[in-house]
Amino acid sequence: MLILVFDTCFNKSYIVLRNDNEIISSEVIESTQTNYHSAYLIPKLRDVLKKNNYGIKDLGAIGVNIGPGSFTGIRAGITIARVLAQQYNIKICPVPSLKILSKFNKSEKPTAVMLDARKNKIYFAKYNHDKEIYSPQLIDKDEIKNYVDKNDFIVSDKSIQTFLAENNINSTCYEDDDNNLGKYLSEIVFEKLKNHNDDYNWAKVKPLYIQPPSITKPKEVKNV
Repeated sequence: MLILVFDTCFNKSYIVLRNDNEIISSEVIESTQTNYHSAYLIPKLRDVLKKNNYGIKDLGAIGVNIGPGSFTGIRAGITIARVLAQQYNIKICPVPSLKILSKFNKSEKPTAVMLDARKNKIYFAKYNHDKEIYSPQLIDKDEIKNYVDKNDFIVSDKSIQTFLAENNINSTCYEDDDNNLGKYLSEIVFEKLKNHNDDYNWAKVKPLYIQPPSITKPKEVKNV
């Protein structure tokens, strides 16, 4: 099955085209000073398919990161995935960002994934291989020791890594390594499609915000 996956939830965008076990193409898009990386997503998707002699109609499935992460990135990725899937009757396989980051663990240990959610909160999930121990959720920083133990392999961002170090907890920062998160996403999507009989209907794919986006109050307009 030809699978196209894309991820716009992190500080880069990832696009991977694969045919079952074979990765055909892998792209990483950086942000620029004038444009956020997700702004390049549609033309890049078109280019990836075209240079490999495929069209949207050839896809058997689309995989997309549903968050948590950048609110703008989540909306962009899911909107594009839903539009393509609806127009061409393609399956969508949604994957949480914390599940993608759990792929950093190559050991047999359980994986705890933590990202900074601001306001003294952490996005948290825990996995034992493919089994979900704690689903993606929001927890207080002060409660972290209730969720992890010394046998866990912990994946975090830089901010949470610093916080954990202050509490004598070691972690691997995903931002320190040049890992291709798109390849991890494509592996998860391939396995899910192979092992499960879900219909993966586009209408069921929703953002995993966990907490609502912060709203900035408009500035008061002064009379001149």
